[in-house]
Amino acid sequence: MNAPLISQGSARTDRSEPTGLYILRAAPETVHWGYFDAGLTPVLKVKSGALIQAEAVTHHAGDDPDLMMDGGVREIFDKVPESDRNPGVHLMTGPIYVEDAKPGDMLEVRYLRMIPRFNYGSNLAANWGHLYKEFGEKERVTIYKIDPVSMQAHAHYAYDYPGKYEIPGKITKCPECDRQKALNGVRVPVRPHLGTAGVAPDEPGRVSTIPPGAHGGNIDNWRIGAGSTMFYPVAVDGGLFSIGDPHISQGDGEISGTAIEASLDVLFQIVLRKDFEFPSPLLETPGYWIVHGFDEDLDNAMRFASLDMVKFLNEQRGLSNDDAYSLMSVSADFTVTQVVDGRQGVHVRIPRTIFPPDSK
Repeated sequence: MNAPLISQGSARTDRSEPTGLYILRAAPETVHWGYFDAGLTPVLKVKSGALIQAEAVTHHAGDDPDLMMDGGVREIFDKVPESDRNPGVHLMTGPIYVEDAKPGDMLEVRYLRMIPRFNYGSNLAANWGHLYKEFGEKERVTIYKIDPVSMQAHAHYAYDYPGKYEIPGKITKCPECDRQKALNGVRVPVRPHLGTAGVAPDEPGRVSTIPPGAHGGNIDNWRIGAGSTMFYPVAVDGGLFSIGDPHISQGDGEISGTAIEASLDVLFQIVLRKDFEFPSPLLETPGYWIVHGFDEDLDNAMRFASLDMVKFLNEQRGLSNDDAYSLMSVSADFTVTQVVDGRQGVHVRIPRTIFPPDSK
């Protein structure tokens, strides 16, 4: 059995010291739009333990450019041509090369702080949403405003999107649109997180950012926010880690097709781990360990999440497979992460508090 990944008394057994703070701004030369690619030239090279302050820009900033764009964001939208935004849709900052990271290693990414760049975000009821046909194949944008004091958001206004939302980064004519009131008096909690982040898959050419997978990608789990830690399995030298698709709030399922999409400034630390391996993105929060499963079939996604949780409990908690199976049935919670990314997601979480304190 491997040494326990995480101790009960503290967030991590590994206490790597920061090797310096790096600033990574989102700009036309530091972003890639719609894809991961193992052949991309890194925009930043760091050692294990590096602290990185990076800008994550939403590809939905054009839903109201007056409220969700500044000069830096507009430059990206102006200079990255629509023909280069494919095959996915998400605007990614990176990639970051981690020295000595090799296939089979893990990148431990400690998300420390996520701050909205603007006090506005956009939700789209999209053509890829789960109930698109039931809603008459209409697409609708709702602009939300953040109250930074209460950390709640409310609907600022809404409008029907004319036609079909197909071009990533489309800039709409919102000042000229027919604005509607929406969700009068309703407040939703602001919980900033990254919808898409991960390493480059070991595949030739561009890999779409839309489906999640072993590399991470578009997981859309709102728990991937400040105070959480993600473990990504490295597939290529250096890992080539990127972040994007920032959100300020989302429910499990993401049923309309999007969250509240809003740009974030993200502080995180990357630690190279060579002392364990795991086949899929693994999430640690203050209260839970969370394992993800993905497949076009939701039943298969749940099965894959189950099998990987058995592996986690076996290798990291020392349980037999039989004991892990029993414990999952009486203590683990399975939840649909999202149903709108082509490859659907299920995550299973198990409380850290049910285990005895580690002796180490």
